[in-house]
Amino acid sequence: MLRDITLGQYYPADSVIHKLDPRTKLFATLLFIISVFSFDGIVGFIVMTAFLFGVIALSKVPLSFMLRGLKAIMILLVIAGLFNLFLTPGQVLWSIWKIHITREGLRNAVLMTIRMVYLIMGSSVMTLTTTPNQLTDGLEKALKPLQKINVPVHEIAMMMSIALRFIPILIEETDKIMKAQMARGADFETGGLVKKAKNMVPLLVPLFVSAFRRANDLALAMEARCYVGGEGRTKMMPLVYHKVDRLAYVVVIAYFVLLMVIKVVL
Repeated sequence: MLRDITLGQYYPADSVIHKLDPRTKLFATLLFIISVFSFDGIVGFIVMTAFLFGVIALSKVPLSFMLRGLKAIMILLVIAGLFNLFLTPGQVLWSIWKIHITREGLRNAVLMTIRMVYLIMGSSVMTLTTTPNQLTDGLEKALKPLQKINVPVHEIAMMMSIALRFIPILIEETDKIMKAQMARGADFETGGLVKKAKNMVPLLVPLFVSAFRRANDLALAMEARCYVGGEGRTKMMPLVYHKVDRLAYVVVIAYFVLLMVIKVVL
């Protein structure tokens, strides 16, 4: 299960999506997320699905690898779906005791599940096709105007980059700790959901110790190299827009405008 988490990982490939400027991918991901939570018609979801799977095909990231990341949030998907299914008032379709399933609840449960799946997959396309360094540079460049109002843009971008980079490291560390404890007789497989949650508690202490140790080592390494934030720093590979980036902007904006037209017309 832990190895199924793909967020923060980079999948190397020679694709058009990989070659895009990180600012382009950040903008496209933002617009896609907005569209996922703003439009709910059948035609709109067909357009979203075609757009998402078209981008995945262009990225050359195997669909099976991307779908693997959904296993880690399966419980969250089920909980969100059940909450919407049973707690949404409206026209009752089925009822037993105090439990009611309404037409609106069924619709909201399906929509919320689809939206969360698309949210994870859309975000995964960006992280799987963009290295942490590229993501940091793109985010810093995109937020640079905020420096005029004293927002620490470089520090924010650096923190997000470090957080994304630490996700796969902590997942691997957790897997090692689990295997070490299982070799000593710990059981993480049997029992119900509550028992499994309780069995995970002994993992927290060594995992937190390892995380703090890694954070301290990183801080010492940055200080040893005289790291002093973004003021006056230069880039070895400055970000420059190319023709494919401009074309990508046109496609993404056209996709969003199409969804708005569909919503108004239908």
